[in-house]
Amino acid sequence: MIWSNEFPQIADNTLRALTRSIDAGYLAFSRAYGGYIESFFEPLLHFLIWFERLLIGSPWWLVIGITAAVGYLASRSIKLFIGIALALFVIGLFGMWDNTMRTMAMILVCTLLSILIGIPIGIFMSRSARGQRMILPVLDVMQTMPSFVYLIPVVMLLGIGRVPGLIAVVIYAIPPVIRLTNLGIRLVEKEALEAADAFGASRLQKLLRVQLPLALPNIMAGINQTIMMALAMVVIASMIGVRGLGQPVLQAVTNQYFAMGLFNGIAVVVLAIIFDRITQSFGFRLQRHREGARQ
Repeated sequence: MIWSNEFPQIADNTLRALTRSIDAGYLAFSRAYGGYIESFFEPLLHFLIWFERLLIGSPWWLVIGITAAVGYLASRSIKLFIGIALALFVIGLFGMWDNTMRTMAMILVCTLLSILIGIPIGIFMSRSARGQRMILPVLDVMQTMPSFVYLIPVVMLLGIGRVPGLIAVVIYAIPPVIRLTNLGIRLVEKEALEAADAFGASRLQKLLRVQLPLALPNIMAGINQTIMMALAMVVIASMIGVRGLGQPVLQAVTNQYFAMGLFNGIAVVVLAIIFDRITQSFGFRLQRHREGARQ
């Protein structure tokens, strides 16, 4: 009976001591190394600002034309070409062009960073069973952690602005490209690897000329999911100063502006559909090319 009365108090005191020590340790770390980490990401900030200004400063018809042309090259569909051009034209017509370009710049930079980091990690996982066992639990935590939680340590470390938002978006969106790169390489048929060995290919040659080309449909699926998760996180990251379509949505929620939230939310959906159709079309073309090569 005494134990049952004392246990909640002991547990509460232990939890308080643990949380205080973690907060104090992370605060000391951020004060000691926050400046160095911020300077490390300075080139990335300059690149993001340059790319954002490039999209906003470019003629609207040029941006629409290039985006629609990429969609056509991916799908060979004139319907997708017209749909992308019309959707972006309507976004500009409703006065959301600048915020859309800011969001597009953030998504493209985050996706590029996720690819540059995620694909090598996926390759490492495919080559090492021990590495896969170590990284998979981390990916599970990254994918199940509430998205708002990512903002806390990043803001404590780097403050409010574009770079903290970019880091939070990349952490949230990178797991799919890692998982599907690993899966795609592991699904490469043994006969293809044996044929490469018979021709005397090195490990690097097998990776670049056999495994990665055959795994490209899976990798494109991972990139597709990464883009979708990045778009979802960009709206949440507007809470820490990320400019774009997320800020009007946040203002609409705060001030109960239904029309503003609706229009900007639809613009986010339009961007998601455009990126989804382009990446899916590339994946389907790669899959058909792979199947044609088999025949």
